[in-house]
Amino acid sequence: MKIYKILGAGTAALTLLAASYSAQAADIPRPVYKGVRSVVAYYNWTGFYVGINGGYMWGKTEFTGVGGGTFSTSPNGWLVGGTVGFNYQVGSWVVGFEGDYNWVDLDGTDASAICGTSCQFKNTWLSTARGRVGYAFDRWLPYLTGGGAFGRVNIGNASGTVDETKTGWTAGVGLEYAFLGNWSGKIEYLHVDLGSATCGVSICTTGISADYTADIIRAGINYKFSGPIFSRF
Repeated sequence: MKIYKILGAGTAALTLLAASYSAQAADIPRPVYKGVRSVVAYYNWTGFYVGINGGYMWGKTEFTGVGGGTFSTSPNGWLVGGTVGFNYQVGSWVVGFEGDYNWVDLDGTDASAICGTSCQFKNTWLSTARGRVGYAFDRWLPYLTGGGAFGRVNIGNASGTVDETKTGWTAGVGLEYAFLGNWSGKIEYLHVDLGSATCGVSICTTGISADYTADIIRAGINYKFSGPIFSRF
């Protein structure tokens, strides 16, 4: 009889122990498995780039005669050219340097006694060397830009003309968007001041000078180079 009592007591004890273990196991927190978080890859503007651009420009030429008096003309025309530059991004800020060379077809001729019979002005090429500072919103980059401007102008009248290469300044704003891989497109406004050009009495007989400024609206496409040199930026 004792053996049956011992077996019965042992069975009861095992049953109680198993029930207690099951209850404790139910209280043990289980790991929750979640999917891998997606990481958004923001665009990096750092790198050298080249591009092309084209647009429209309209100017103001203030002629002054040797004998006094002034006369304003409004030459206008088109430009197309190439661009090279470099950007460096720190956080969301982007700083860089950009240079461009453009073929220009801008001219204006207006009749005025200031120039004898007519005042003539042309701008045949224009180049700029500018700094850029922008704030990136991923693939969007609004920016400010400014620096030096250089151009070839032609001033004269019916008696003759003079070509001069002038140095001045430029400033403006732009918006660039990286639309595909390393390709980006931009739209830009620039104001250019090339100072004054002169045609003396030996050529223009009456002697004239002209102060020249211009405004430019242009669009462009850039390609940014990438490689191991930029992997650490």
